[in-house]
Amino acid sequence: MTVTLRVVLDQLVAATDPDLATASRELARALVLSSPDGCDVGAIVPSGPHGVDVAGVTDVHRMGMARRELAAAWQLGVAPGVGGGLIHSPTLLAPLVRHDRANDHDQTVVTLWDLRAWEQPDELPRTSVVWHRAMLKRAEKHADAVVVPTHAMAERLAGMSRLGTRIRVVAGAAPAVFGVPVDAVGRRRTLSLPEAAIVMAGDASGSAALSAGFAAVARAGIDLPVVVLDARDGDEPAIVDLAAAAGVPERLVHVRGPLDAADRAAVLDAAVAHLAPARRSAFPWRVVEALVLGVPVVAAASGDHRELIVDGGTVVGDPDDGRDDAEALAGALGETLASTASLDRLAVLAADRGRAFSWHAAAERVWQLHADL
Repeated sequence: MTVTLRVVLDQLVAATDPDLATASRELARALVLSSPDGCDVGAIVPSGPHGVDVAGVTDVHRMGMARRELAAAWQLGVAPGVGGGLIHSPTLLAPLVRHDRANDHDQTVVTLWDLRAWEQPDELPRTSVVWHRAMLKRAEKHADAVVVPTHAMAERLAGMSRLGTRIRVVAGAAPAVFGVPVDAVGRRRTLSLPEAAIVMAGDASGSAALSAGFAAVARAGIDLPVVVLDARDGDEPAIVDLAAAAGVPERLVHVRGPLDAADRAAVLDAAVAHLAPARRSAFPWRVVEALVLGVPVVAAASGDHRELIVDGGTVVGDPDDGRDDAEALAGALGETLASTASLDRLAVLAADRGRAFSWHAAAERVWQLHADL
């Protein structure tokens, strides 16, 4: 008898976040490739014109509602027509309803990649905050496990929920084929981006801590361009203002929104360092991508950064207090860029640490999680 693990792949049909869409696709592919004997992978998706472009998925169960309506229905616990069995969601969207794991062998597992809806709710749309909080409450009642990407986030989630021992840790990774494209120079020209830049990622919100990053660049006395990725639409003026207030002139600041994987790799290929000042409880996708490409990383000492970067980069500051992050990051950035030897050494350490992350390893842990349940 074949056991099917059905993966909720709404992000492949109607993406709401590029990183969640990538994570969903990469995990689904890895689950197919690592499926144990007697197991296969299916999908649950909302209605829509797009298919599930994942080779090896044996069955696609298409719901009768579009993603927005499906998210609203599942938020209320209305999930007719889904069926039981093993259900795994790479996000928080899942049919979190009463089921019998002991007798019917039904399982539902969801994933949280960040805690912004609880820790920085003022930075998100109210509807998003309400939805995430409601789904976590449903998870407290009905999820067999909740996956987070770091032990630091697991500890924070445990302190604000009633999930207890149901919290499990499975880290994410860069896209499986993430690498510098052969046309990297041309891509940077198309994006009008410079060579030899310091790269940061984030929006204009306070928790992205771009102001601390810009202050670090200014205090270190570094006259290099700064590229900011993942800015929200309309954020550029605010980010340029943050840079100017910190002492980084507008001529050095290049703000771009979300880019595809090949463009991100092209940008990181020309980076002298990746500066990560944020302390959000969130999986730092760009940090991991920088590590994979061997880009020296300088990061604030958040729990997530300390756990994920380890000795693959420079993590500085007080783990419990970010008020002096700008000064600490400035010192570390100056040391990183002090010599070619320093850059070469840190690049080797970064690339070595980057090899610790893979979707294949994540998929194996997901299969083991469902086996344990």
